[in-house]
Amino acid sequence: MKTLVYILTFLIGSLSFAQNEVLFEQGNTLYNNGNYEEAIKKYESILDNGKHSAELYFNLGNAHYKLNHIAPSIYYYEKALQLKPNDKEIKNNIGFARNMTIDAVDTVPEVGFSKFVKNISNSMTFERWAKSSIGLVILFVVLFLLYYFSNTSLKKRFAFIGSMAALVLAGFSLSFAFHNYDLIEKDQPAIVFAQESQVKSEPNLRSTESFKLHEGTKVQILDTVNNWKKIKLADGKTGWISNTDIKAL
Repeated sequence: MKTLVYILTFLIGSLSFAQNEVLFEQGNTLYNNGNYEEAIKKYESILDNGKHSAELYFNLGNAHYKLNHIAPSIYYYEKALQLKPNDKEIKNNIGFARNMTIDAVDTVPEVGFSKFVKNISNSMTFERWAKSSIGLVILFVVLFLLYYFSNTSLKKRFAFIGSMAALVLAGFSLSFAFHNYDLIEKDQPAIVFAQESQVKSEPNLRSTESFKLHEGTKVQILDTVNNWKKIKLADGKTGWISNTDIKAL
């Protein structure tokens, strides 16, 4: 019975993959023929099937860009970058799309010790930092056992120093793992989809307007209260925006 289930699962997965491949090729053909709206429908059908890829998001971004859809093009380029953060072509195209936005938001540069720690934390993923800490703990145990059972003072000295160094490095590695995880958890980007949106000082319509944002601007979501999101811009400005005006990445 289990074998039959596995076979059926494999067949369904194969059929779904083949269908998505056909839709992707159809979308590419429509795109190359200048029929961008129909191409978008084909690409979105693949998303509806649960298939996600940097190439799919990139093509969606390109199609929306051709139609001058500022927010959707940036949104899908950003989605593509999440999957392929070092892809030069995606970075190049998203740069063109961002040039169409109205809001000029300056980025506040991060300096000092916090920048140093952040750069080290982002040099590896959370999983790699965690695996490194486990490896260093194992190394500590091995070296400590070598220290305990060594007969000569020289071996004991080297084993003890090595074990302590491995333990300290394991602590640092674990700290960077949690710091990296915390950065990922706090990173909640979103794109403004409303043509123009009022950002309020408080999460209600009666509060004063802090500033306006326009489609395509990238923000960070800090908090949610009812139908409002507290957002932060790259320049440090904060405010409350309606849920319907932004789309989380």
